[in-house]
Amino acid sequence: MAQDLRNLFGEDHKEQHVKMSEGHEARFLQKLDRELPKGNKGRHFNFFNIAASVIVLLGLSYGAFQFFQGTNVDTNEEQPVVTNLKTLGDVSPDLKKVEDFYLASINLELSKVELTPDTKELFDGYVERLKELNEEYDRLTIELNENGPNEETLNALIDNLKFRLNLVMRLKEQLQEFSDDSFKEVST
Repeated sequence: MAQDLRNLFGEDHKEQHVKMSEGHEARFLQKLDRELPKGNKGRHFNFFNIAASVIVLLGLSYGAFQFFQGTNVDTNEEQPVVTNLKTLGDVSPDLKKVEDFYLASINLELSKVELTPDTKELFDGYVERLKELNEEYDRLTIELNENGPNEETLNALIDNLKFRLNLVMRLKEQLQEFSDDSFKEVST
């Protein structure tokens, strides 16, 4: 019973010599042709290959574009990348209300300002000062994120909002005075 399998199969194969009937291969090929008709499947197959290739190419191009768009080509410039900045509202719900109140008031008062060609220079001066205060507010927000919330930073942020609102109110007063003076000059 302990025979080598290679020898066993080798001897078995030598003993079997089955001869197929003549024309067997030709009949088999005819049956195969009847069962599997030649069709126009190659044309659809090529179309789907081309379409899939185009889709893959577009996807890879878009992915490469997004990847290279996100990288900074100029490595000499160091830009602080701060994501998920905390604002006053993130520190406390009460501070969120204060921040929203001041920002809404500033925007409301700015929307009420009536700009004329005569008051444009005055308005531009105030807008430049507002821009400086806004940049300072952004720096304070970064400081809040780097150092965490502390009383000095929070007070500085709230004071900045107060200064901006007061600046807008002062702009409105000066514009009102200017229009009153213009009205007096016209009436006399």
